[in-house]
Amino acid sequence: MNNKDIKIGLFIPCFMNELYPDACVSTLKLLENLDFDVEYPLEQTCCGQPMANSGCSSDVKNLAIRFVDIFYKYDYIVAPTASCVAMVKEHYEPFFKPDDQNYKKVQSSIFEICEFLHDIVKLDKLDVSFPYKVGVHNSCHGHRVLRLASASELNIPYFSKIKKLLSLVKDIQIVDLQRDDECCGFGGVFSINEPEISAAMGRSRIEDHLNSGAQVMTGVDLSCLMHMEGLINKDNKKLKVLHITQILAGYKF
Repeated sequence: MNNKDIKIGLFIPCFMNELYPDACVSTLKLLENLDFDVEYPLEQTCCGQPMANSGCSSDVKNLAIRFVDIFYKYDYIVAPTASCVAMVKEHYEPFFKPDDQNYKKVQSSIFEICEFLHDIVKLDKLDVSFPYKVGVHNSCHGHRVLRLASASELNIPYFSKIKKLLSLVKDIQIVDLQRDDECCGFGGVFSINEPEISAAMGRSRIEDHLNSGAQVMTGVDLSCLMHMEGLINKDNKKLKVLHITQILAGYKF
């Protein structure tokens, strides 16, 4: 099938829509450069993850039903966020009957953008350059739920879909971190309930990047990157934060 015949529903997390429009546009650019037919349904809203983390299950149910009603018609649903994709794939099921075909369609067709580019598109070339030292933050949802890279505690052969995609970028240098898959401490509600612990965990990840010589920190979850960017700015550290789509789409300083 020609990519032009494939209809993609672009799902943008609510906080990214408000705070990080450049990363959202980069996601759209990547998909359109591959000639996919991309549509951004204006009626979309939150996936319900903040409510789920707070125990507000009735609110999640309403949002889950709304999400499925909006997105089930697309061939694929693609989003620049691992945690929201994991929310839809792993935590919507209790709100639907076992034979609900619309939900099953959504559950099987929603992908985080790197997952989609690596597993479905099988992207093997990019005509962009990024001449900087880059450290990859492996977010918990992307790493351990969507399996975008190998988790060290599983004792399995190493792989990283994220780094494989980044390696297609010309002139990039991906640095090795001391703790490749450690949590940044954000955790949504956790960062509010335990701010001191959350900040300490975030600063630990930042120092690991700096000690490894990274000039840029990237990853697939801007919620984690947002958390650490706030600490970087507060502490006046010299480390740039970019969502991975921005690098893959040819971001220039």
